[in-house]
Amino acid sequence: MVLCLVLSAWAACPADREIEAFVSDYRAHRVSPGLGFQLTIQEALCAQAKMVRQLTDQLGPVVGYKAGLTNPAMQKRFGIDQPVRGVLLRDMLMKSGAELPADFGALPFYEADFVVVVKDDGLARATSLREAAESISHIVPFMELPDLMVDPATKLTGPAVVAMNAGARLGVLGEPIPMQTTNEFIDALARMTVTLSQDGVELHRGAGSAIMGHPLNSAMWLARDLNKSGIRLKPGDLLSLGTFLPIQPAKVGITGTVKYIGIPGDPEVSVRFR
Repeated sequence: MVLCLVLSAWAACPADREIEAFVSDYRAHRVSPGLGFQLTIQEALCAQAKMVRQLTDQLGPVVGYKAGLTNPAMQKRFGIDQPVRGVLLRDMLMKSGAELPADFGALPFYEADFVVVVKDDGLARATSLREAAESISHIVPFMELPDLMVDPATKLTGPAVVAMNAGARLGVLGEPIPMQTTNEFIDALARMTVTLSQDGVELHRGAGSAIMGHPLNSAMWLARDLNKSGIRLKPGDLLSLGTFLPIQPAKVGITGTVKYIGIPGDPEVSVRFR
């Protein structure tokens, strides 16, 4: 119902045949010409909604949303001044330790991400990190496995990224950790050290603050942006908050691991490519 309402809100939108062609490329793991590079954000969101509607028969219902381009440098590169968003479907998500083909997409990557689980729709009205934490039930280690799909030689725009559902393809989830609303726990989310490793060799490390100064800032942005489109979050919805570190190409025979040092248990999440 929400997707139908979103579609009816905009008159200008890529034609159904264009969406069908893109979805055909998506299903076949083919590099695609994309959905156009002169789209507005509104037109791109319309295209995204059409794409998601076509994919639900294969990948199940909407279970959450993702934020992308959360880094100002990346936004500048794509010609926008804020993050973008995409939709997560049920069968895109697997448990940590999953093994899957390295060619799971046309241009497959893996990245250090993070998920929060929505407790209530107050997240869209939160004005502080504490208020945001009060509307979140759990945090979850998460490695997103995006598919950029469009020829790397093509200069992508922010709206073009939105139209292709922000590159959403797959992801692996670690064990949920109950959210705490203490200052110490909230501060730890920004101070934690996030590492990305390949076959046990560390490639990159950074701080939790790499996502918009604090991961919960991304959660608040995503909730508000969805609310502007008439989408209200529900308890249990998953929000993917963006990448902490440079993304890496998926390759046959490697294992990618992300570790979060400084939050309870120093959890990690991993995936092996065959």
